[in-house]
Amino acid sequence: MKIGQALKMALKSILGNKGRSALTMLGIIIGIASVMTIVSVINGSNQKSMEMMAAMGTNKITVYASYNNGQDVFQDLYDFCLQLNDSVDGVTPNSQFSATVVYGTKNSSKMGGDGGMRYMGGGVTVSSDGGGGGSQNTEMPPTLYFGSDQYAICNNFELEKGRDLSLLDIQEYKQVCVLGARAAQTFFNYVDPVGKKMQVNGLPYTVVGVYKEKDPDSRWSMDNIIVFPYTVSRTLAPSTQMSEFSVKAKSADAAVEATSRIIGFLTGLMGQNNEKGWYQAQSENQWQQSSNEYAMMMSMVMGGIAAISLLVGGIGIMNIMLVTVTERTREIGIRRAIGAERQSIVTQFLIEAAMICGIGGIIGILIGTLGSRIAGKLLMQIDIWPSVNITVGAFALSVALGILFGIYPAAKASKLQPVEALRAE
Repeated sequence: MKIGQALKMALKSILGNKGRSALTMLGIIIGIASVMTIVSVINGSNQKSMEMMAAMGTNKITVYASYNNGQDVFQDLYDFCLQLNDSVDGVTPNSQFSATVVYGTKNSSKMGGDGGMRYMGGGVTVSSDGGGGGSQNTEMPPTLYFGSDQYAICNNFELEKGRDLSLLDIQEYKQVCVLGARAAQTFFNYVDPVGKKMQVNGLPYTVVGVYKEKDPDSRWSMDNIIVFPYTVSRTLAPSTQMSEFSVKAKSADAAVEATSRIIGFLTGLMGQNNEKGWYQAQSENQWQQSSNEYAMMMSMVMGGIAAISLLVGGIGIMNIMLVTVTERTREIGIRRAIGAERQSIVTQFLIEAAMICGIGGIIGILIGTLGSRIAGKLLMQIDIWPSVNITVGAFALSVALGILFGIYPAAKASKLQPVEALRAE
């Protein structure tokens, strides 16, 4: 039998039993859609994490360290990193704190009704304190950081306007700050912030620069920050203990070496059993590797769970094909009586099973694509499209399932004896 003729006969059989064919495809449709959605969402989440890590900067080492007596550990860490200039580009505190930050004035008569922008540290909104009593939007408040003159290098920021924090700012406790792109937009809108003064806990701080935007889509954006010299911490937030630091290595290999040496140094400071304090150091490259491994494991586990429905669908295909063989016993007997070979019978039934699963696979791919898009928007606010490899693999898997679970019914049909088949009712 020619393949074209077998395809026409298979399509005719499927269309002749539309309801039964649709129910047979259901397991395949659900299985393919589930596998595609789960794997695509996990891959999309991992890709988003990789993009965020890349935005934060590669070869970055995150260090957590604190003395038990409350003494600041940064100067010790800074001095040690200066000795690692062959493998380290910079080091900075990366500690957050809360404060009240105001640009302009709450007195609308002095601002011509403008009112100015106000952020209450620890709050969840940015509000305009104008004469009308204040209106709130859903903008997240900026995160306030203490940093060194190497903050931008360590956290992968580039300047768009003005200048960065300088060593002189650090040494002379200057009341200056640098804004992230979103924080600049929040407080100043389209006005150039450089040179403007903001009130921080009632003290005037001059904006000396603005970082370029690098994370525009996230609501918890890395651009929504304000960075102050770490030496003004005693004035702005005396209770804040700086225990988080970022170290920028020159390369991936240098990050491994620097991490090892920093751990050794901190062990010497804190003691083998943390008698004097606690510490932890890990490079972002290790986080990326761990994230990739976790995503792969989750894809396999969740994909395996979703594949159970494919197994159920495949069993359904086998059952329906066995029923089809029984219903078409006389047809098979007639074909065998006029000289049809067993191979042609097997081919016909395998093509029919593969076509049912292939059509179910295509529908499942469409539903899986839609599910991936919806899940990406609802869970992560990103656009997720299943990759070509996943799509082609899903279709190939559905056809393979049809062939695999159609082998037994096809073989059974080909083994029918013509005389016995012709006697069937």
